[in-house]
Amino acid sequence: MADSQRRQSSGTGEDDEVEARFAESRRAMVIEQLARRGIRDPRVLGAMGTVPRHRFVDGALAEDAYEDRPLPIGHGQTISQPYMVARATELAAPRDTDRALEVGAGSGYQVAVLAELCAQVYAVEIVPALAEQARRALAGAGYRNVVVDSFDGGGGCPAHAPYDVIIVSAGAPRIPPLLVAELADGGRLVIPVGRPEEQELAVVRREGDHYVTSYDTRCRYVDLLGRFGVGGAVPAA
Repeated sequence: MADSQRRQSSGTGEDDEVEARFAESRRAMVIEQLARRGIRDPRVLGAMGTVPRHRFVDGALAEDAYEDRPLPIGHGQTISQPYMVARATELAAPRDTDRALEVGAGSGYQVAVLAELCAQVYAVEIVPALAEQARRALAGAGYRNVVVDSFDGGGGCPAHAPYDVIIVSAGAPRIPPLLVAELADGGRLVIPVGRPEEQELAVVRREGDHYVTSYDTRCRYVDLLGRFGVGGAVPAA
């Protein structure tokens, strides 16, 4: 992401010390949790080492932000494990000219990672309170090339389609066909699919009028909400 798209705030000396400590935690996360486990794309590793994950969790959990696990963000949802964010991003192979969509934005962390790597990121979160939380966190971290809306993203986001990259950050029983239809030629969709206890990251690539699907890492995400999710449940506003 261009330097003009994100600002780094300068605070007091104490704030600088805290941020330096978090920066060291991010560096250790990238080395120990990502690179040593097979994440190879240097752009993805760079983004993971830049995005301040502690700003996308509740303040009481900030010290746990760089641990190798998901964390609760309220409303029965979680911020995904760093490794899974990195792997999904690596499989999506984002380029700096890409238009990206994330479905299931949660607190906005995956949005921020994509914002480091793409020209423009659109994100959808079905829970309005989480969408607002994501907007605040992204604005506070200085991300300007992002738009977060609140509706059932499993049915796609046609207003800004087509997309070069689509990442779904929640598990679905099958690949939502309307999302596949919004891929640009050469676009990549990454989504956890399968039964809750047996999910895998599916990768759909559009090649002209053909779509090629492959499967990668086993995983366990929270359930995708909405009509294409588990049970088709739509939460109350």
